[in-house]
Amino acid sequence: MPAEPSAAVSGLVLAAGAGRRFGGPKALARTPAGTPWLALAVRALREGGCRDVTVALGAAGDEAEVLVPPGTAIVRVAEWDAGVAASLRAGLHSLARGDAAAAIVLPVDTPDVVPAAVARVARRASPHALVQATYGGAPGHPVLLGREHWGALSAAVHGDVGARPYLIAREAELVECGDLWSGADRDVGP
Repeated sequence: MPAEPSAAVSGLVLAAGAGRRFGGPKALARTPAGTPWLALAVRALREGGCRDVTVALGAAGDEAEVLVPPGTAIVRVAEWDAGVAASLRAGLHSLARGDAAAAIVLPVDTPDVVPAAVARVARRASPHALVQATYGGAPGHPVLLGREHWGALSAAVHGDVGARPYLIAREAELVECGDLWSGADRDVGP
């Protein structure tokens, strides 16, 4: 069992996009065995140490909502077609109503993520932390965002540019997770 995070951590699954390169909304994607990617992301976050999980939905939101596991909060992203920045902002705004010290962000298109990678990042949780998983030195997910950064990060992201420039500018801690899984996201459909 992974060590508990040192501070309260909430999970955030980004699943609002249309998945144009993928061929449809990734929030509706399933494994060959039929398991929804949404369920895999929520499970990885929960088993990795997140005390609660929120899913950001947009494109095909009504269809995707039924795939979200029970006990998971949902935030609807009205401007989902504006890019990942809108999803991240909406998700962080929703989490700000709670008292978590940090959020672990995971896009839905990482169905092979293992809870151990989430736990490795979560162990570094604090209100001022910025942590990014790496795979052979290449940046990936999950990403941990300390609560003190949520407002500034929300103001900094735009369009399809997510947190990466913010993480670079503030020298986020890099945590190698390549020994746990590949870190691959799935941008293109089957």
